[in-house]
Amino acid sequence: MDKDSILKVQGLYHQFLLGNNKTLQVLKNVSLSASRGEFISILGISGSGKSTLLKCISSLLEPTSGEVILNGINLYKISNTKLSSIRRNEVSFIFQSYNLIPSLPVIENIALPLRLSQKKLTIKNVENLLKRMKFNAGLNDFVGTLSGGEQQKVAIARAVIADSDIIFADEPTGALDSVSREVIFELLRELVGAGKCVIMVTHDIELASKTDRALILKDGKIFKELHRPSGEELYKILEVQSTTEG
Repeated sequence: MDKDSILKVQGLYHQFLLGNNKTLQVLKNVSLSASRGEFISILGISGSGKSTLLKCISSLLEPTSGEVILNGINLYKISNTKLSSIRRNEVSFIFQSYNLIPSLPVIENIALPLRLSQKKLTIKNVENLLKRMKFNAGLNDFVGTLSGGEQQKVAIARAVIADSDIIFADEPTGALDSVSREVIFELLRELVGAGKCVIMVTHDIELASKTDRALILKDGKIFKELHRPSGEELYKILEVQSTTEG
């Protein structure tokens, strides 16, 4: 891997076991790479394998076969202890389902990754970040009392404040209004400008058209790869997929 490369994926396959010894092949020979200071979007119609791909390349789901190399380390050839350390210190996740702890307040949910990696938490930094994100609740409000949109902002803040090299985001703006969506995207774009890598699964063609590279999945494979994609290009490709599938 060159000095700017952070992720290399080679020959990735993943299948799920179904009943009666049947299998469902979700990913088929996927290869990709990502660099520091790069914003990549992953698109495709429902069932194309987007979320499964994100989980496999981010260390959350072991592929059936293939290699995932992050910062020169093959994620699925190391001990669970080492893998846990990488998750705590080198990667951040923005989950579609938020993965927050409802019974804890906002500040504790945001601080959790920092506490696990023994990094210092600065309350002022958290307050400034949430203010910028137009967060309308308080730091001590319990997450379980928040709306879906506010919970999503907490999940995003948790990933941002961890200051990891690479952020994996699964539909990070799905529950947000249009104003908040733009604010969050600009925040992620700034992180990329500072040398972070962001890999984002999204159905939002407008946002995807503002990323550096778009990977379009179809039937578990990378069907198209577009550099500096335009909204028109993405609409055409995804419209053809939807029509074909329909």
